[in-house]
Amino acid sequence: MTIVFKISDNLKPSLIKYYKDLCLEKKPPYSVFQAKEADTTITLYESGKVMFQGLSADIDASIWIDLEKKHNQRIIDIKTGKEKQTKDKEEKKQNFDNYATIGSDEVGTGDYFGPIVVTATFVKPTDATWLHELNIMDSKKMTDEKIKEITPQIIEKIPYSTMILKPIDYNKNHTEDTNMNKIKAILHNKVLFSMKEKCPNYDKIIVDQFVNPKKYYEYLKNTSNLVTNITFMPKAEDQALSVACASIISRYIFLAQMEALSKELKSPVPKGAGPLVDEYGKKIVFLYGFEKLKEIAKMNFKNTQKIKEL
Repeated sequence: MTIVFKISDNLKPSLIKYYKDLCLEKKPPYSVFQAKEADTTITLYESGKVMFQGLSADIDASIWIDLEKKHNQRIIDIKTGKEKQTKDKEEKKQNFDNYATIGSDEVGTGDYFGPIVVTATFVKPTDATWLHELNIMDSKKMTDEKIKEITPQIIEKIPYSTMILKPIDYNKNHTEDTNMNKIKAILHNKVLFSMKEKCPNYDKIIVDQFVNPKKYYEYLKNTSNLVTNITFMPKAEDQALSVACASIISRYIFLAQMEALSKELKSPVPKGAGPLVDEYGKKIVFLYGFEKLKEIAKMNFKNTQKIKEL
């Protein structure tokens, strides 16, 4: 399998640092480096294109594709390596302020340590002005300090429902048949159903799209209390205040969970899935044994193998 796409300039230093210790002595012409990780070969070219080759190329590439979405709002097709464009340009300009919406979003899916948190909120047109005054936006565009400052005000006024899936439960549920996207779909359905029950007078249900809608419903085919008639939208948090609030509340709860974990382990737990996470995992295994990772980390991440090698 081969995956090629152009990496953004702001992520290039992180890519180089991530594979620094895995670089091969010889590199192809016009390349910055070539590295080997397990059964994947990674090559960064001077043009900015990065190529992943091997059996696990999709797993390695997805780390950086997710970071492109998180930090640069780029949606890259993992099969073609091309940046996806919204077909309907007007869709980008939709504003749901005049609708009563239920919206959901999640955090923690790209973090090796800590839980997955999914939240749904209900926002009415009468809430819009107040939320705009708070400068509500996608949590990925806000500092953690700002999120901690404004979220108590939001949860006091905006109805919400949250599901927290801790790593130990994630590891029990993650199988070949139940991947990350299926787990996310199940959690989204749970919080959306809860909000429908609490706030039945809504106009629309909006979900920040993380998978094709057809596949989303396939994941939920055996689920009771299925929520349908959902509007799936890329970058939904920029268009629907309910999704933005859901993103912020999810992040707020995730940060609280990470702080509690840091207190338990007597040292700050790093976020994300980079080299610092690998080093921290090594420290945890040394202090508490490998079984401790199953309680605090998502074991299917490639970090687990790196920690074993360390």
